[in-house]
Amino acid sequence: QVQLVESGGGLVQPGGSLRLSCAASGNIRNIYRMGWYRQAPGKQRELVAFVLSPGNRDYTDSVKGRFTISRNNAENTVYLQMNNLKPEDTAVYYCNGFTGSENYWGQGTQVTVSS
Repeated sequence: QVQLVESGGGLVQPGGSLRLSCAASGNIRNIYRMGWYRQAPGKQRELVAFVLSPGNRDYTDSVKGRFTISRNNAENTVYLQMNNLKPEDTAVYYCNGFTGSENYWGQGTQVTVSS
């Protein structure tokens, strides 16, 4: 089993920044892809960003140039630095670990962008 615990969400004004953290524990050696998803009210959960290795990461178009995903293997932690936040970024953000056949999810952290 794998446990993922997110932190770092909150309320921020448009143009502000937040950094989300996801600490992984348990049987994590089979996880090769870590990512962040988000789900806004009334919408489907969408992939925001993922990282396979330091040089292999990708983002959904709407966050490119504003969000940065990083992974610290020594600390079993993945981060999502979010800059220039917009109201449309408001959602519950979920950390995800994928082994190739199984998905693991954190409990989610709320991000609200509002003036």
